[in-house]
Formats: sequence, structure tokens, C-alpha cells
Amino acid sequence: MIYKKDANFPYPILSSNTFAYDESDFMIKVSFEEDGDLYKFKIQDHLTSEFVQNLLQKGEAQYLLVIQSKDTKFFSLDQNNLQVEIPKNRMSLSSRTSIQMHIVAKADISFNSNHELNQFYNQLKSSIIVPKFSMLGFSNIVTFEGGMKNPLDLFEKRLDPQLSSAIKFELGAECIIIHFRDEEVQFQSMAKASAFINPYLYTGLRMALERFIGTYAEEDDDIVELSQITQPEDLLDYKLYNLMISKSVEELSVDNIDEVIGRISHQIIEKYVKAVKELVANED
Repeated sequence: MIYKKDANFPYPILSSNTFAYDESDFMIKVSFEEDGDLYKFKIQDHLTSEFVQNLLQKGEAQYLLVIQSKDTKFFSLDQNNLQVEIPKNRMSLSSRTSIQMHIVAKADISFNSNHELNQFYNQLKSSIIVPKFSMLGFSNIVTFEGGMKNPLDLFEKRLDPQLSSAIKFELGAECIIIHFRDEEVQFQSMAKASAFINPYLYTGLRMALERFIGTYAEEDDDIVELSQITQPEDLLDYKLYNLMISKSVEELSVDNIDEVIGRISHQIIEKYVKAVKELVANED
């Protein structure tokens, strides 16, 4: 099950929503992608409790990933390999999928040596023993809204004969919308039409990433350090964020925006150039 902030336990629990620990915290970020017949979830954890970290390192505790969608699945994770690959025929994803990381005891755990608890537990911690298989901590909840089945589907094409220009770009709620006045602007009559519209996709990506920088960069700065921002609530920004994380992009800025587009777009300009060269060669 997914634990909310008001979950109650008869002993101290590590989470961002309880006050049992003075300064320790447990947060996660999740990136998601589809790869053929697999769903891939990669977790980035932020665990600041040395007490709990030692339990994990000694094998006295373990990470448990909970994915709650149309059904709920649990996955044991190695702390040195925080990712899981799930065959699509084993899990049905809905338009709202929630993910949380649990830390579970693999042995009876004494809290006598836990010096991270608040003062309330000073006289009590020597008597606290958490039984095997019990919860030691739980992370924040990461929720994927809408578009989960196609989280990297960034573009939508629309035909509008009344358009005052040949093409128009719009940053929608979930994707980059490209409006066309007629089908010829989309090269529908040509072979490899999908490659010929790649410059349009490039333009749309640049617009979306420029807005991303403007939204998430610090004031008077034009650099976004992806590891330092919270996961975006805007669905288009969230897709871009996950895509950049999955391609190991650490920093987005005005100066490297074209490099980032190249990394996340599967060489769309190179594919466009190849299509043009083939067209010229065939005409000769």
C-alpha cells in the first residue's frame, strides 16, 4: 500500500512528513520510460539518515518499491541498483500511477543506537525494538498523471485550414502541439514524410526547453540543475524532465540547449539530412 502523510506507527518512522527524526529525510525522484515490451523505472533516492543507511548496508533493512496503478505491485530493490524493469504483460498502468519507496526491516531492529531521533525519544529509544518485516521509513509519493502509457509522446499534430500562417506551435498541457494549415506542409505526399518534419519537431523542442529554463532556473540565472529541482507538476515539463534524466542530462541552459536536444531527440536532424540526401540521390 501507499502511505500518506497522516499514517501512524507505534514507533519512530523516517519520512518527510513526520517529526520523529530531527533532521534526517527520505525523498525519491522517479524517471520512467517504455522500452519495447518493458516498463522501466529508475529511482534516485535522497536518504540522509546514517542510522538507516547503516541498516541497509549491513543487510538488516531493504528497499521496497511500491507501484500503485490499476493494481499494486511490490519490488525488492538493491540499494546499489535502484531500478526495475517490468514486462508490460505483468502490469497495467492507468492514467494515474503512484510510486513510493519503503524501507523494511529484515531483522528485529533496536533503536538504542539511533541518535537522530528528536528529544521526545531520549528516554524511550532503549526500549524500542522494531520487529522483522516492519516499516522503518517511507518516501514521498511520486505520481504520474495522464499520458503515462506514452510518457515520451511529446508531440501532437493538428490540421487547421483556417490558420493564418502555414504552421503554428503551441505548448499544450501535455505535449507540444503543431498546427498545420494544410497537409502539404507536413510532406504527406512524400516518402519519409516523418523525417522531413523533423525541423518542426526541433523547433517545438527548443520552445519547450526554453520555457523549461525560464520556469525552473534560479532568478537571474539561465541554468537548470536537474538534480536540484523538484519533479515538475506540469505534464509537458514532467515528460521533458524524465526524458532528460533518462539520457543522463545533468544541466540544461541556454548555452547547451541544442546539445540537449540532440541527446533526447534520437538524432532528428541527422535523420532529416539523411532523408534529404536520399531524395536528391533518387532524383539523380
